[in-house]
Amino acid sequence: MEPLSRITPATIDVLSCLLDAPGATWGLEIIKSSTRPAGTVYPLLERLERLSWVESRWDDTDDRPGPRRRLYLLTADGAVAAREAVAAYRRRDTVRVARVSGADA
Repeated sequence: MEPLSRITPATIDVLSCLLDAPGATWGLEIIKSSTRPAGTVYPLLERLERLSWVESRWDDTDDRPGPRRRLYLLTADGAVAAREAVAAYRRRDTVRVARVSGADA
């Protein structure tokens, strides 16, 4: 698994949605949960998959109408790295807010 070269707020939002999902989740659910546009979410998911943080597969369920859904799931290593990335980002954000507000973190 390769590390992420850049972690943006959108990356953290997508990783958080994947961490919060009870299992494999489809792209539109991530878009709704993260409130990020499809043009942000899908490229992030593709990048995470290329780096082996995420695995995807087509949902072959025939019991619903509409097009097939692509399901995304963090790999075991990806889940560990995602938790670390989200926690580190939130720590940095907390320190930054504390510095701006003059409070101790």
